[in-house]
Amino acid sequence: MASSGSPTGLHALFVTAPYQGHFAPAVDLAIKLAARGFVVTFACTEAFQHQRTASGASSPDHNDVFAGARARGLDIRYELVSDGLPVSFDRHSHPEQFYSALLHLLPTHVDELIRKLLLSEAPVDFLITDTFFSWATTLARKHGLPCVSFWTKPAFVFTIYYHMHLLKSNGHFASPDNRRDTITYIPGIPAIEPTDLASYLRETDTTTPLQQMIARSFEEVKRCDFVLANTVQELEEETIAVLQQEKPFYAVGPASADTETKRG
Repeated sequence: MASSGSPTGLHALFVTAPYQGHFAPAVDLAIKLAARGFVVTFACTEAFQHQRTASGASSPDHNDVFAGARARGLDIRYELVSDGLPVSFDRHSHPEQFYSALLHLLPTHVDELIRKLLLSEAPVDFLITDTFFSWATTLARKHGLPCVSFWTKPAFVFTIYYHMHLLKSNGHFASPDNRRDTITYIPGIPAIEPTDLASYLRETDTTTPLQQMIARSFEEVKRCDFVLANTVQELEEETIAVLQQEKPFYAVGPASADTETKRG
């Protein structure tokens, strides 16, 4: 682990996925970490911040999401990075190009941010990224940093993705035959029906950028140092216990900070 130059604590670079359902719990977890003495540099994409501003979710001063936390003395910095596409590009209408950018272009800009932070007065000590970033562990290892994966959904969903190889070997993943027999072989999960699987796991075309990103993400997450999940231990004890046999996996949810702390 790098030696932190910060007098207040270890420095985490937290890179969130550019979706509101991922951004919100990431913001809350970042505040919780800062409240426990960590220095946090929180990064999202320029395009997502532009989208938030245009929708009225954020003022033109993009630091407002952490203004309340900083007013309380928490050390949270906010950075914007390019996802490799122009801010004006219509990501909603061209999802395949957007997913391809997240897969292939965004990591270059995160790499540049890591390099900048390593040369700062408080060098970054570890990387936290959304689980769906399929390049996270590789990038962290490149810079000699521990890598933490942040999963924003229940552990139940994580373990289904984590065991995609079992779905494949049993013919339930991307099956052209649309198998309908009950799935009983995923560790830590009771019997579920194929129709309970996320639509991504039922698509037959596995060559799309989205499918590649999902598949690579769950290969990459097996190499991360540990996983933090936005779930509650008591609600998913069995699933979490089984996952912990595979990977250090910790429930840290619900990741929600009080409104006064979170908003400026």
